[in-house]
Amino acid sequence: MTESLLDRIAGIGAAVALIDDSTGIETSFAALADQARDATERLRAAGVSAGDVVKLDGEAGANTLALLLALQALGTVVALDTSTVPAERSDKAALARAVWQLRPETGHRPEAIPPEGDEAPLVAQLREAGHAGLILFSSGTTGRPKAMLHDLDRLSASYLGGAPRTKPLRLLLFLMFDHIGGINTIFSSLAQGTTLVLPAERTPLAVAGAIARHRVQVLPASPTFLNLMLMSGAVEAHDFSTLRMITYGTEPMPEGLLGLLRSRLPRARLLQTFGTSETGIVSTVSRASTSLAMRFDDDAVEHRIVDGELWLRSRRRIVGYLNHPMDAFTDDGWFRTGDLVEETPDGFLKVKGRAKEIINVGGEKVFPAEVEGVLMASGLVADCKVFGQPNAITGQAVMAEIVPAPDAVPADPAALVKAVKAHARERLDPFKVPVRVKIVTDIPYSARFKKLISREAS
Repeated sequence: MTESLLDRIAGIGAAVALIDDSTGIETSFAALADQARDATERLRAAGVSAGDVVKLDGEAGANTLALLLALQALGTVVALDTSTVPAERSDKAALARAVWQLRPETGHRPEAIPPEGDEAPLVAQLREAGHAGLILFSSGTTGRPKAMLHDLDRLSASYLGGAPRTKPLRLLLFLMFDHIGGINTIFSSLAQGTTLVLPAERTPLAVAGAIARHRVQVLPASPTFLNLMLMSGAVEAHDFSTLRMITYGTEPMPEGLLGLLRSRLPRARLLQTFGTSETGIVSTVSRASTSLAMRFDDDAVEHRIVDGELWLRSRRRIVGYLNHPMDAFTDDGWFRTGDLVEETPDGFLKVKGRAKEIINVGGEKVFPAEVEGVLMASGLVADCKVFGQPNAITGQAVMAEIVPAPDAVPADPAALVKAVKAHARERLDPFKVPVRVKIVTDIPYSARFKKLISREAS
């Protein structure tokens, strides 16, 4: 009989699986498995059955993780949602064509809901194959979210190669429960016997406090959040002596910020990760903690570069979209990521940025991450966002919003702007130097701690 993730969790036994920082409650792997089995019986008794689409709302915790495992055991299709906005929740339920919902405000009691339309053909396909499913939603910042259907059994099985670790390891669960990065962290940690520390809040001080209190060794986060931690003073205010690895991804890392992280947290190794909701997370190796070059080290994933764009073909890819054409996929299964990369002769990749974010200045390409890295390395800038704006002569012009470093705020703001531009001119081609530099108090970011170009989107 093939081992399931629930079987693996039950077999790990008395070791601590979860630590809830808000309550201090610890849950063992065995207890989590028992909760999942109890939940399976409750859900079955309520009428939830194989092939049903069930919307599971709420943040990751012992209860929601047990429910996810139970819903997989029942063979359902689970749509995850951490949103607290009623209209967004309703829209996602409609996109998923959910027939059940489990909400935290009702104690996750199964509630039948009228489906929006007939069963999706891809869901029927999974049900006929006898497989559980997982629906993840895109951020929806450029329109209605895409509903992406994964084969949950195939996805979770990909984490079961090799035995659980024998040496204890603690990892802070920062990435969202309804994001592929969060799912990757959860499944890999539970399969390996790693303890997940659940922070009370996703704020720099709360995360830093949880790292110190629970002696966390691994922190996965976005570059934006890592910079917010540096800016907040959380690194100096808390004990980070146990932190041994920081993994970063979801957006380009400015080279200047990487240098700051290395100098402020010298004992932690820095590892760049990569993945997409459509193809899953890819195992990577960084050239060094000081380098933005990485290499893929994953038997489940192939890659190629076409006209500078990274294409992936993965055994962890989605079954398909429920509400969007598969035009990003080729007929033979390659996914066009939209990320532009450079590859070195020895196989290392450097992500230059998203194709849709390139600034075209008179035919010359400018990658925001490169300019941001230079500005961040100046010592004058605590945070920044570089973007393009229309220009009648060059088509686009480079613009920058900056948050001044605490010790770099002059009496005359114009002097700071002049100094920042001078620093950029010494290190960048003329067309890459920001035409306009605006001083702001903060840089907008999404709920998933990725920088936003538009302040209205925040």
